[in-house]
Amino acid sequence: MPALPWIPVSDAPPTSEVVVMASRFRVRGFRHVLPFFVDSMRVLAQMRKAEGAVGVSLVAHPLRREFATLSAWRDRAALDAAVRGEPHRSVMRRQRAAMAESAFRFWTAPAGSLPLGWEEADRRLAAADRT
Repeated sequence: MPALPWIPVSDAPPTSEVVVMASRFRVRGFRHVLPFFVDSMRVLAQMRKAEGAVGVSLVAHPLRREFATLSAWRDRAALDAAVRGEPHRSVMRRQRAAMAESAFRFWTAPAGSLPLGWEEADRRLAAADRT
């Protein structure tokens, strides 16, 4: 499945910095792919409404049992608040047993560089595999 295109959520002044998060999740088996995908759509809808979200994207590779997210936030506090909110909190609990692995990378970028592309996120997530 191709990446869902970058979805702008709110504007950030082009001269400001945003907090970027890339994440990758791999589920243990194919039986977990569809439930994880459905939960991913629920969380995506939540993040599109979250205070401080600037933009989001999602990609699913069902045959690899892998999902990845890319998002930009006004600041780390806004990101942390969204992660603690629903349905994200319940999804984390529900999907914990299905997880084979996960990786997260955080960095800052100029708001003027949005929308973000997957190339940088993939590079940073690949570096997580080597550490």
